Amino acid sequence: MKYVIILCDGMSDYNIPELNGRTPLEAAFTPNMDALAAYSELGLAQSVPVGMKPGSDTANLSILGYDPALYYSGRSPLEALAMGITLKDTDIAIRCNLVTLSDDDIYDNKIMLDYSAGEITTPEAHQLIKHIEANFGSLRMHFHAGISYRHCLVMENAALGTVFTPPHDITGKQITAYMPSGLYGEEIAEMQRRSYALLDNHPINIARRKAKLRPANSIWLWGEGVKPKLKDFYEKNGIKGAMISAVDLLKGIAFGANMTVVEVEGANGTLHTNYLGKAQAALNVLEQVDFVYIHIEAPDEMGHQGELNNKIKAIENIDRDIVKTVVEGLRAKQEEFSILICPDHATPIAIRTHSSDPIPYMLYRSNNPKNNNTKYNEKVCAESGLFVNQGSKLIEKLLERGNI
Repeated sequence: MKYVIILCDGMSDYNIPELNGRTPLEAAFTPNMDALAAYSELGLAQSVPVGMKPGSDTANLSILGYDPALYYSGRSPLEALAMGITLKDTDIAIRCNLVTLSDDDIYDNKIMLDYSAGEITTPEAHQLIKHIEANFGSLRMHFHAGISYRHCLVMENAALGTVFTPPHDITGKQITAYMPSGLYGEEIAEMQRRSYALLDNHPINIARRKAKLRPANSIWLWGEGVKPKLKDFYEKNGIKGAMISAVDLLKGIAFGANMTVVEVEGANGTLHTNYLGKAQAALNVLEQVDFVYIHIEAPDEMGHQGELNNKIKAIENIDRDIVKTVVEGLRAKQEEFSILICPDHATPIAIRTHSSDPIPYMLYRSNNPKNNNTKYNEKVCAESGLFVNQGSKLIEKLLERGNI
């Protein structure tokens, strides 16, 4: 038996008036998911424990079977693992976004225009982070360049206790009330203020403005945490697993769990990622392992950006290029397989950030009998009456372990 999770980040949503009260998943053309629904178990699951923030970190840990209440130690440390950063027990890691702020004279009065600086390219971003490190780096803190707008600050001999706000939670808002506070709040806030002067007229940003692209004119720190300690995936589940994702967070979880990380050329965490390449990579790696987690970031990015039509397009791309390719490839091998399709959390267009609403899941087995389901979406999953109150138990259903 082969096992696959197709994780459609942020896919679920609320009913939208422009769609006649439907969600993007309901409105999308998804013939391949719907065909599987006729042989699947459909239901809802609480992926994020009550009381915890609905981040992609906690939610993906949950879907992979790692209860966030036991294993979560912060977002940035997981990303640091994927970046090859060795953390000491006395270090804290903090996510560093390159963002676009408005040009108001007073920094604290600026507006968060874009948490991703127009999805700045990685080569451009590396030059900017190098400039930031040259000005702010010291014996106790270092900036490490990652992918696109996602980077990392490591502070040595430091402690938790600073209050941060994710930049994607405040798109379009004035940053005044969301500046860092708490333990290192003023020190980090001052770095953010100074970063604007360093970056706004950097040659990279001058060129981006000329090309009518958004400048990466400030850093924004958030997502602090300490060195993670995840149980080995094989020891936990008795099978070897692999991760396919474009983002460091998911790669970091995989490294921490000692899973195989598969790199896919052209996979970039955007709407224009290499969907087919991910699907083919999954089929290839299933020759060596029995479990693969295919993570697709695009629906989440479109939710954060409030791009309704592109969120629908992302879902349709997943259905056409990933679901169809994986299912047809596994059937061609004439081997039994199970597929879990779900988001990690909702990223509703209406609020442009994550919510803690239960997620719709579909569990398909190649040997299941046909049922009366004709669609996979939030409404049908809710009507099924099935509810998994702990998201970290979903993988046990997939692997047929225990009575869930």
